[in-house]
Amino acid sequence: MSTKTNYTDQALLALTRQGDHKAFTEIYNRYWEKLFSVAGSKLNDFSLAEELVQDIFLDLWNRRSVLMVSGELGAYLAVAVKYKVIDARLKRNLAADYQRSARQNLSLADRSTEELLSFEELKGRLALFVARLPEKCQLVYKLSKQDGYSQKEIGRWLQISEKTVESHLARAVKYLRSNLGESCKKKLTCHAGIGGAEPTI
Repeated sequence: MSTKTNYTDQALLALTRQGDHKAFTEIYNRYWEKLFSVAGSKLNDFSLAEELVQDIFLDLWNRRSVLMVSGELGAYLAVAVKYKVIDARLKRNLAADYQRSARQNLSLADRSTEELLSFEELKGRLALFVARLPEKCQLVYKLSKQDGYSQKEIGRWLQISEKTVESHLARAVKYLRSNLGESCKKKLTCHAGIGGAEPTI
């Protein structure tokens, strides 16, 4: 049985683009353990780390025909796992924030069921629109607004300038404000018929 252990990464990528399963398997064998080790140590959750790394390789295979890796494959995969780890941390922190928020809201005697449902609906709408942002723009927004990192910290982490971070944030806020405002107007029209005050976003 022929193996491709002596092939370069670029040669393996070229064969993978043509649908060569053995070439892809060699890439997987070459990098899986390294990526898993990084993700596991950063997340302290090896089950989640395994899932994230599997997602990276699944995405690599699914996008094989259009995949362009200009530099080293190892560096490309290292960036991919870094983004996955950041996103996983953000989701974990966001889930914890939601739980704390829900507990606080439920403890307020004057909080009606309707208000709580509206709050949950608003969170859902916000999450939906955030998910529609371009990948880098979405990541910057989450790091800033949901995880509390400064623009300087985000720039250093993602290796981009603070000006670029500021640009991504401005774009995200403008998009979300516009879409949430439009969404709320449609909801009010649906409930109140003609007229009704427009919410302040």
